[in-house]
Amino acid sequence: MISVYIHIPFCKSICSYCDFCKVFYYQKWSHQYLLKLKDEILDLYDGEEVKSIYIGGGTPSVLSNNELEFLMNILKVFKRTITCEFTFECNLEDISKELLTILKQNKVTRLSIGIQSFQKENLKLLGRNHSFKDAEEKMALIREFGFKNVNLDLIYAIPGETMKMLKEDIKCFLKLKPDHISTYSLMIEPNTLLWINGVRPIKEELDEEMYHYLCKTLEKKGYIHYEISNFAKEGCESIHNLTYWNNEEYYGFGLSASGYIDQIRYTNTKNLSKYLQGEYKGTEEILSKKDIMDNEMMLGLRKIKGICKEEFEEKYQVKMEDVYPIKPLLKNGDLEEKKGYIFIPYDKLYVMNEILLKMM
Repeated sequence: MISVYIHIPFCKSICSYCDFCKVFYYQKWSHQYLLKLKDEILDLYDGEEVKSIYIGGGTPSVLSNNELEFLMNILKVFKRTITCEFTFECNLEDISKELLTILKQNKVTRLSIGIQSFQKENLKLLGRNHSFKDAEEKMALIREFGFKNVNLDLIYAIPGETMKMLKEDIKCFLKLKPDHISTYSLMIEPNTLLWINGVRPIKEELDEEMYHYLCKTLEKKGYIHYEISNFAKEGCESIHNLTYWNNEEYYGFGLSASGYIDQIRYTNTKNLSKYLQGEYKGTEEILSKKDIMDNEMMLGLRKIKGICKEEFEEKYQVKMEDVYPIKPLLKNGDLEEKKGYIFIPYDKLYVMNEILLKMM
């Protein structure tokens, strides 16, 4: 089985922190884009059974109802499993009875909503505009339509944010009773508006304090901390994102989309003009066995459960400790082992990247 990512690059407005490939919504472009997206999928999809579909962006919910119907018709080519997880990203302001009707009719099973924060200062800096009341009303509508798996995105460590502000945000998020919460420490990426305006990140000590607070609070409220930045009610872990963390294969369709098929990692062009001319390809890399194992370790150790040693050996015909310095890292406490799984201990999650560097 395989997973599918679809990128919709159009937005009504550009958020100050976003470094994903995006352009302002323009109907002439969006119509041409969907036609080329259809061509790309028909050219490259090889008929595999699909266990998850994820439509991200950009802002997929910016598409008109007719465009959404056209997109959903394109996706009927995929041979979905009975339990296929189908995620659709949307902004609060786009959620309506019409949108939810289209999504429900087309078997979308999971919604992902980029709320980020409810604090006025944070929203202003991030270039967002919504209120908690907006979120309450839209979540009530979503539940009316029978959606039982809803993710909310939370950004923290925002310049100017205090622990008090974060605590208020978490309280608001919990009141909405989402089934999944994805958390992101704000990264000020090159060429974003924040970066251009010279905004500086918060102190690392405060960032770490915020991370540990939200981990403990969400776990206390019944969310399973299953990946370094992701929390879910039981049974609502993201099948699609686990495809990435388990180093499994997936298609990436659309502008700038990345994929991993037949030992090749590729990224589509980020040039909209080229894409609209049918020139989809950007870069690709043929991975060696060592490259694939390295990815297995770097991605797998993001999971709180870690990586199964026995499965690793079956998959690559080599013992993990014969390739990586597992024993020294176990000895100094950077790694732990339990029931055949190697994982990063809870109190070291914040410094995961440093541990991965030692391993590589």
